[in-house]
Amino acid sequence: MNTRALAANALVRVVADGKSLTEALEEILPDIPQDNDRAFVQALCFGVVRWYYRLDYILSQLVAKPIRDEEVRLLAMLGLYQLEYTRVKPHAAVSETVSALGHKTWAKPLLNGVLRNFQRQRERLLALAEIDECALWSHPAWLLGKIRRNWPRQCQEIFEQANRQPPMTLRVNLSQTNRRAYLETLERAGIAAYPCQFAESGITLDNPVPVQSLPGFAEGGVSVQDEAAQLAAGLLELDSGQRVLDVCAAPGGKTLHILESRSDLGEVVALDIAAERLVKVGENLARAGLSATVVCGDALHSAKWWDGRPFDRILLDAPCSATGVIRRHPDIKLLRKSADMAKLVDVQRRILDSVWPLLASGGLMVYATCSILKDENEAQIAAFRSSHPAAMDRPIEAGWGSPRPHGRQILSGEDGMDGFYYARLVKSF
Repeated sequence: MNTRALAANALVRVVADGKSLTEALEEILPDIPQDNDRAFVQALCFGVVRWYYRLDYILSQLVAKPIRDEEVRLLAMLGLYQLEYTRVKPHAAVSETVSALGHKTWAKPLLNGVLRNFQRQRERLLALAEIDECALWSHPAWLLGKIRRNWPRQCQEIFEQANRQPPMTLRVNLSQTNRRAYLETLERAGIAAYPCQFAESGITLDNPVPVQSLPGFAEGGVSVQDEAAQLAAGLLELDSGQRVLDVCAAPGGKTLHILESRSDLGEVVALDIAAERLVKVGENLARAGLSATVVCGDALHSAKWWDGRPFDRILLDAPCSATGVIRRHPDIKLLRKSADMAKLVDVQRRILDSVWPLLASGGLMVYATCSILKDENEAQIAAFRSSHPAAMDRPIEAGWGSPRPHGRQILSGEDGMDGFYYARLVKSF
């Protein structure tokens, strides 16, 4: 078994087939018996995808014409990634990557030459990559331009943060324990960690660990969730007896947090259009010993699943570009296209229009995205308010992020958090 061939296989599924990296790895990793081999394949794939545009540029300087075979091209990028970004010994990076070609013997001299020439020309090639903007920041040109137009002063920091590996952040189930006690439990387990700044349930690990090694994970005592995502439950202003709707709920992290925050809620409904993703919601609820009404339904067609009883609170975690979580999901840079943006904004608008009638008079809706793009965030809420006179801003007073004309924005990596946007709307009549 050649781990580099397996990594190239996963990358082909992302680059050529348009699958998410998570999905591609889920199809491959279970068949790899050794933990260290699985970790190596995963690290290679994430590394190549994170630095894809830089590696692709360097490769273009090393070949006379583009490599048409995707597996060969991605193996070349795998080799370049190992040589530049890992501690793999250079001779092993070259020989093992060439061996991964298997029966494609015609490509072995080509791949060997590419990697050897990179070693010889490294300084010149890296200098050239600093001049090309897409190679410098390892982002597609359309996304660089869009972020720069949205955040001209902050764009460079956003680009840098997007290419950094994110921390592993946990949400302590405060209905079972408190954060200080869990930090002490982690310390006894030899896991170094520190409290998050804004989320009272949040803990960040010094170094990532397998979730199975987290004390209390199997019993629902702790979950993995970025600090920015942990802010949602508190913004809902939950109270006894309330009926709560979590729209686009899968995989269920925010649903669990809502339930963990108040044990005396009237009902929590977790809605998602994807039945296969709702399986994960059920698994998370079972792990934590919590219950919710799990509904497979389309937020755009509420008549097919809504029972007519209004909700006191609605959390709409809207489908979005996910540009605020590129550091966690670098494949977003490959999978998202400029043409997707108008469609996403339209879907968000339609979901807002569809879900708003479900909110009780005097009720509160929290609109959330993991995007940093204004069209999906503050501009979306401005447009919604202009067409819905009963929608009133409920300002968010907080120490995190920055206030916007509507809502509050966290930029990628700001205070160690993912990029997130939140707005609150009260239904005045």
